[in-house]
Amino acid sequence: MISPKIRVQGLDLWYGKFQALTGVAADFREKAITALIGSSGCGKSTLLRCLNRMNDLIDGVRIEGRVVVDGEDIYAPGTGMTALRKKVGMVFQRPNPFPISIYENIAFGPRVHHLARGTELEGIVERSLGAVGLWDELKDRLRKSALDLSLEQKQRLCIARLVAVRSEVLLMDEPCSTLDPMATMKVEDLMHQLKSDYTIVIVTHNMQQAARVSDETGFMLLGELVEFGKTTDIFTRPRDKRTEDYITGRFG
Repeated sequence: MISPKIRVQGLDLWYGKFQALTGVAADFREKAITALIGSSGCGKSTLLRCLNRMNDLIDGVRIEGRVVVDGEDIYAPGTGMTALRKKVGMVFQRPNPFPISIYENIAFGPRVHHLARGTELEGIVERSLGAVGLWDELKDRLRKSALDLSLEQKQRLCIARLVAVRSEVLLMDEPCSTLDPMATMKVEDLMHQLKSDYTIVIVTHNMQQAARVSDETGFMLLGELVEFGKTTDIFTRPRDKRTEDYITGRFG
Protein backbone atom coordinates (compact mmCIF):
# COMPACT_ATOMS: atom_id res chain seq x y z
CA MET A 1 0.00 0.00 0.00
CA ILE A 2 1.31 3.43 -0.95
CA SER A 3 1.98 5.68 2.03
CA PRO A 4 0.14 9.02 2.05
CA LYS A 5 2.04 12.25 1.51
CA ILE A 6 0.51 13.64 4.70
CA ARG A 7 -1.00 11.66 7.57
CA VAL A 8 -2.92 13.40 10.35
CA GLN A 9 -3.47 11.40 13.55
CA GLY A 10 -5.55 12.35 16.60
CA LEU A 11 -5.14 16.08 16.00
CA ASP A 12 -6.60 18.40 18.63
CA LEU A 13 -6.14 22.17 18.64
CA TRP A 14 -7.16 24.85 21.12
CA TYR A 15 -7.24 28.64 20.75
CA GLY A 16 -6.92 29.45 24.43
CA LYS A 17 -9.80 27.52 26.05
CA PHE A 18 -11.73 27.05 22.81
CA GLN A 19 -11.19 23.68 21.12
CA ALA A 20 -11.20 24.26 17.36
CA LEU A 21 -10.18 20.75 16.22
CA THR A 22 -11.17 17.46 17.84
CA GLY A 23 -9.55 14.12 17.05
CA VAL A 24 -8.93 14.83 13.36
CA ALA A 25 -7.46 11.91 11.42
CA ALA A 26 -6.96 11.77 7.63
CA ASP A 27 -4.54 10.65 4.93
CA PHE A 28 -3.77 13.05 2.09
CA ARG A 29 -2.70 11.25 -1.07
CA GLU A 30 0.38 12.29 -3.00
CA LYS A 31 -0.22 14.07 -6.33
CA ALA A 32 -3.94 14.42 -5.75
CA ILE A 33 -6.27 17.30 -4.92
CA THR A 34 -8.07 17.11 -1.58
CA ALA A 35 -10.84 19.59 -0.75
CA LEU A 36 -11.90 20.54 2.76
CA ILE A 37 -15.51 21.73 2.92
CA GLY A 38 -17.88 22.88 5.66
CA SER A 39 -19.61 25.96 6.97
CA SER A 40 -17.74 29.01 8.28
CA GLY A 41 -15.93 28.39 11.56
CA CYS A 42 -15.95 24.60 11.23
CA GLY A 43 -12.14 24.30 11.45
CA LYS A 44 -11.16 23.64 7.84
CA SER A 45 -8.72 26.58 7.56
CA THR A 46 -7.33 25.75 11.00
CA LEU A 47 -6.68 22.18 9.84
CA LEU A 48 -5.05 23.45 6.65
CA ARG A 49 -2.69 25.69 8.63
CA CYS A 50 -1.73 22.75 10.84
CA LEU A 51 -0.20 21.04 7.81
CA ASN A 52 2.72 23.50 7.73
CA ARG A 53 2.49 24.80 11.30
CA MET A 54 1.20 28.25 10.39
CA ASN A 55 -0.95 28.14 13.55
CA ASP A 56 2.27 28.35 15.55
CA LEU A 57 2.25 32.07 14.75
CA ILE A 58 -0.97 32.60 16.74
CA ASP A 59 -0.71 33.36 20.48
CA GLY A 60 -2.43 30.92 22.81
CA VAL A 61 -2.56 27.98 20.40
CA ARG A 62 -2.06 24.48 21.82
CA ILE A 63 -1.83 21.40 19.60
CA GLU A 64 -1.82 17.68 20.38
CA GLY A 65 -1.58 14.81 17.94
CA ARG A 66 0.62 14.14 14.93
CA VAL A 67 1.00 15.50 11.41
CA VAL A 68 3.36 13.29 9.44
CA VAL A 69 4.79 14.48 6.11
CA ASP A 70 6.79 11.92 4.15
CA GLY A 71 7.14 9.82 7.29
CA GLU A 72 8.36 12.66 9.55
CA ASP A 73 6.29 14.16 12.36
CA ILE A 74 6.41 17.90 11.69
CA TYR A 75 5.49 18.64 15.33
CA ALA A 76 8.48 16.73 16.66
CA PRO A 77 11.10 18.78 18.55
CA GLY A 78 13.77 20.20 16.30
CA THR A 79 11.65 20.50 13.16
CA GLY A 80 13.08 23.23 10.91
CA MET A 81 10.32 25.70 10.11
CA THR A 82 12.07 27.18 7.07
CA ALA A 83 12.53 23.79 5.43
CA LEU A 84 8.97 22.73 6.33
CA ARG A 85 7.34 25.82 4.84
CA LYS A 86 9.49 25.52 1.76
CA LYS A 87 8.27 21.94 1.28
CA VAL A 88 4.67 22.64 2.29
CA GLY A 89 3.79 26.05 0.87
CA MET A 90 0.61 28.07 1.24
CA VAL A 91 -1.52 30.21 -1.06
CA PHE A 92 -3.79 32.55 0.83
CA GLN A 93 -7.35 33.70 0.23
CA ARG A 94 -6.23 37.07 -1.07
CA PRO A 95 -3.14 37.11 -3.31
CA ASN A 96 -0.14 38.62 -1.53
CA PRO A 97 2.63 39.36 -4.04
CA PHE A 98 5.62 41.26 -2.72
CA PRO A 99 5.67 44.98 -3.66
CA ILE A 100 8.57 44.42 -6.02
CA SER A 101 8.94 43.38 -9.65
CA ILE A 102 7.40 40.22 -11.11
CA TYR A 103 10.92 38.85 -11.68
CA GLU A 104 12.02 39.52 -8.10
CA ASN A 105 8.86 37.93 -6.69
CA ILE A 106 9.92 34.64 -8.27
CA ALA A 107 13.66 35.02 -7.71
CA PHE A 108 13.34 35.93 -4.02
CA GLY A 109 12.68 32.41 -2.72
CA PRO A 110 15.44 30.62 -4.65
CA ARG A 111 17.91 33.27 -3.45
CA VAL A 112 16.86 32.93 0.20
CA HIS A 113 17.03 29.12 0.06
CA HIS A 114 20.33 29.20 -1.90
CA LEU A 115 18.81 27.19 -4.75
CA ALA A 116 20.27 29.34 -7.52
CA ARG A 117 22.12 32.53 -8.28
CA GLY A 118 23.08 34.73 -11.21
CA THR A 119 21.85 33.60 -14.59
CA GLU A 120 20.40 30.40 -13.09
CA LEU A 121 17.60 32.52 -11.68
CA GLU A 122 16.47 33.51 -15.17
CA GLY A 123 15.73 29.88 -15.99
CA ILE A 124 13.86 29.39 -12.70
CA VAL A 125 11.74 32.50 -13.33
CA GLU A 126 10.84 31.31 -16.83
CA ARG A 127 10.04 27.73 -15.73
CA SER A 128 8.02 28.85 -12.72
CA LEU A 129 5.94 31.37 -14.64
CA GLY A 130 5.53 28.84 -17.43
CA ALA A 131 4.25 26.24 -14.98
CA VAL A 132 1.35 28.52 -14.02
CA GLY A 133 0.67 29.77 -17.54
CA LEU A 134 2.03 33.26 -17.02
CA TRP A 135 5.27 33.28 -19.00
CA ASP A 136 3.80 34.28 -22.35
CA GLU A 137 1.62 36.91 -20.67
CA LEU A 138 4.39 38.48 -18.59
CA LYS A 139 7.74 37.77 -20.26
CA ASP A 140 7.95 41.34 -21.56
CA ARG A 141 6.87 42.85 -18.23
CA LEU A 142 9.18 41.08 -15.77
CA ARG A 143 10.61 44.32 -14.38
CA LYS A 144 7.15 45.82 -13.78
CA SER A 145 5.60 45.80 -10.32
CA ALA A 146 3.71 42.65 -9.40
CA LEU A 147 1.10 44.88 -7.76
CA ASP A 148 -0.06 46.01 -11.22
CA LEU A 149 -1.28 42.51 -12.16
CA SER A 150 -4.90 41.42 -12.14
CA LEU A 151 -6.16 39.49 -9.11
CA GLU A 152 -6.09 36.24 -11.05
CA GLN A 153 -2.54 36.88 -12.30
CA LYS A 154 -1.44 37.75 -8.75
CA GLN A 155 -2.84 34.45 -7.45
CA ARG A 156 -1.05 32.48 -10.16
CA LEU A 157 2.14 34.44 -9.41
CA CYS A 158 1.87 33.40 -5.76
CA ILE A 159 1.60 29.77 -6.87
CA ALA A 160 4.61 30.28 -9.14
CA ARG A 161 6.63 31.44 -6.12
CA LEU A 162 6.04 28.02 -4.53
CA VAL A 163 7.00 26.26 -7.76
CA ALA A 164 10.24 28.26 -7.78
CA VAL A 165 11.36 26.96 -4.38
CA ARG A 166 10.37 23.37 -5.28
CA SER A 167 7.51 23.02 -2.82
CA GLU A 168 5.98 19.56 -2.88
CA VAL A 169 2.67 20.36 -1.19
CA LEU A 170 0.46 23.34 -2.09
CA LEU A 171 -2.01 24.43 0.59
CA MET A 172 -4.71 26.71 -0.84
CA ASP A 173 -7.01 28.60 1.52
CA GLU A 174 -10.03 29.63 -0.58
CA PRO A 175 -7.76 30.72 -3.46
CA CYS A 176 -10.67 31.73 -5.72
CA SER A 177 -12.88 33.58 -3.24
CA THR A 178 -11.86 37.02 -4.57
CA LEU A 179 -11.92 36.01 -8.26
CA ASP A 180 -14.65 36.31 -10.87
CA PRO A 181 -15.97 33.14 -12.58
CA MET A 182 -13.58 33.33 -15.56
CA ALA A 183 -10.54 33.86 -13.36
CA THR A 184 -11.74 31.05 -11.07
CA MET A 185 -11.92 28.70 -14.04
CA LYS A 186 -8.31 29.53 -14.97
CA VAL A 187 -7.07 28.80 -11.44
CA GLU A 188 -9.05 25.54 -11.32
CA ASP A 189 -7.57 24.50 -14.67
CA LEU A 190 -4.13 25.29 -13.22
CA MET A 191 -4.78 23.03 -10.22
CA HIS A 192 -5.59 20.13 -12.54
CA GLN A 193 -2.32 20.72 -14.41
CA LEU A 194 -0.24 20.98 -11.24
CA LYS A 195 -1.52 17.86 -9.50
CA SER A 196 0.66 15.63 -11.68
CA ASP A 197 3.64 17.08 -9.78
CA TYR A 198 2.20 18.40 -6.52
CA THR A 199 0.00 17.35 -3.62
CA ILE A 200 -2.74 19.98 -3.30
CA VAL A 201 -5.06 20.61 -0.37
CA ILE A 202 -7.73 23.26 -0.90
CA VAL A 203 -10.19 24.85 1.51
CA THR A 204 -13.34 26.02 -0.25
CA HIS A 205 -16.82 27.22 0.66
CA ASN A 206 -17.90 26.40 -2.88
CA MET A 207 -19.18 22.82 -3.02
CA GLN A 208 -19.39 22.96 -6.81
CA GLN A 209 -15.71 23.84 -6.89
CA ALA A 210 -14.87 20.94 -4.58
CA ALA A 211 -16.81 18.59 -6.85
CA ARG A 212 -15.06 19.95 -9.96
CA VAL A 213 -11.45 19.99 -8.86
CA SER A 214 -10.87 17.45 -6.10
CA ASP A 215 -10.11 13.76 -6.02
CA GLU A 216 -10.95 13.45 -2.34
CA THR A 217 -13.04 15.56 0.02
CA GLY A 218 -13.27 16.00 3.77
CA PHE A 219 -16.40 17.45 5.36
CA MET A 220 -15.86 19.30 8.65
CA LEU A 221 -18.38 20.32 11.29
CA LEU A 222 -17.66 22.03 14.63
CA GLY A 223 -13.99 21.05 14.56
CA GLU A 224 -14.64 17.42 13.69
CA LEU A 225 -13.73 15.75 10.40
CA VAL A 226 -17.09 14.08 9.95
CA GLU A 227 -16.37 12.24 6.71
CA PHE A 228 -13.40 11.84 4.39
CA GLY A 229 -13.20 9.92 1.13
CA LYS A 230 -13.45 9.99 -2.64
CA THR A 231 -15.18 13.14 -3.82
CA THR A 232 -17.68 11.19 -5.92
CA ASP A 233 -18.67 9.16 -2.85
CA ILE A 234 -18.94 12.17 -0.56
CA PHE A 235 -21.24 13.98 -2.98
CA THR A 236 -23.35 11.05 -4.18
CA ARG A 237 -23.18 8.41 -1.42
CA PRO A 238 -22.29 10.10 1.89
CA ARG A 239 -22.13 7.71 4.83
CA ASP A 240 -22.97 10.26 7.52
CA LYS A 241 -26.34 12.01 7.61
CA ARG A 242 -24.65 15.27 8.65
CA THR A 243 -22.66 15.18 5.41
CA GLU A 244 -25.81 14.51 3.41
CA ASP A 245 -27.63 17.38 5.12
CA TYR A 246 -24.78 19.78 4.30
CA ILE A 247 -24.37 18.62 0.70
CA THR A 248 -28.12 18.93 0.06
CA GLY A 249 -28.32 22.38 1.63
CA ARG A 250 -30.33 21.50 4.72
CA PHE A 251 -27.84 23.49 6.78
CA GLY A 252 -24.64 25.48 6.32
